[in-house]
Amino acid sequence: MNKFVEKLKNIGPGALVAAGFVGPGTVTTCTVSGASYGYTMLWCLLFATVATIIFQEMAARVGIISQKGLGENIRDRIPNAVLKWIAIIIVIVAIFVGNVAYETGNITGGTLGIRAINSDLQLIPIVIVLGLAAFACMWFGGRKVIEKVLTAIVVFMGVVFLVTALASSPDWGAVLKGLFTPQIPEGAGILTAVGLIGTTIVPYNLFLHASSAAQRWTDPEHVSDARFDTALSIGLGGIISMAILICAGANIFGTGVEVKNGADMAVALSPVLGDWATWLIALGLLAAGFSSAMTAPYSAAYAVNGVLGWKKSTDDIQFKAIWVVVLLCGCVMAIVWGSSPTQLILVAQAANAIILPIMAFFVMYCANSKDLGTFRNHAFANVCGVLIIVITLFMCYRNMNAFITSLSALISG
Repeated sequence: MNKFVEKLKNIGPGALVAAGFVGPGTVTTCTVSGASYGYTMLWCLLFATVATIIFQEMAARVGIISQKGLGENIRDRIPNAVLKWIAIIIVIVAIFVGNVAYETGNITGGTLGIRAINSDLQLIPIVIVLGLAAFACMWFGGRKVIEKVLTAIVVFMGVVFLVTALASSPDWGAVLKGLFTPQIPEGAGILTAVGLIGTTIVPYNLFLHASSAAQRWTDPEHVSDARFDTALSIGLGGIISMAILICAGANIFGTGVEVKNGADMAVALSPVLGDWATWLIALGLLAAGFSSAMTAPYSAAYAVNGVLGWKKSTDDIQFKAIWVVVLLCGCVMAIVWGSSPTQLILVAQAANAIILPIMAFFVMYCANSKDLGTFRNHAFANVCGVLIIVITLFMCYRNMNAFITSLSALISG
């Protein structure tokens, strides 16, 4: 019992990752999926949660044993100069594109929260205020305290979804079938399935986890603590994501309501909160969007600085320049395409899922390094990793046409 309590005290980096993926993208994507297709897409979240635990454990293990971030590991472990620079360019492009897409979803999620209370507010002023607030928090170093408060709000929202899922008396037989029977329901595109995976297995979280685990634990003996932290935190995050989908499936599916904004999402919580549901969704989306709007640019800066071999100090001008560009691009894209917020967020999650196999490959490459000794990947981890990469590659291949069509519709609309 004492050992278990001690392990709970060491919870940290895994919880940071879970808080990172339970953001506005998760709330939106899971709600849209549940409202549109009931419980049939729960298997995507189960697969994504297990896959996230497997790859985040690898990233944390690599960080602890090497005492370096994932970016530094990728740079240091490729001996051939040409291959090294090819890998560096791939990582930079993938991380930049993925984080800009994710940042766009974060800013858009924050606007969804505000406009759930007052739909008459204009999009552009809201985005500018959110962007300036995030910039000020990151530039002047006030980010961490604010993130803790906002994360607490997001956790509270997640708990309310969990309670509501139980109180909504869903068809548990259908829930179990949705969890363990992979299928794409009629009328649903592969984009929805890939979006659910992309909102859970977030590529930049691999870099964030490796760096934070290296800072938290310096002794290889603590790898077991990191595994416990990863499995518990991400497992709970996955359960919350499933609860969001179940709430929407139980309370919106079949009613004819099309989820287009935060007020529509609030219907999923109405059985427990009644008229207060809109306020909680609004506050939760704003908190999740704003906290993630700071985390994503920072993660991109850590990843790019690491892979280029630059200093990682948050005060360095190169570090600041990277996160400023990511934040600015996210704000601009939110303004340009924010008129269709739920569709924009779905496309952003799908973009992350497309990038995922590339980052997963690099994690597996580092986790199989002989330098890790007995902590390198064993056969089971490699088999699971390869299987996940193959499945995600297949889904991304099938998703490409739908992704391009949705992106084109978003741009033209």
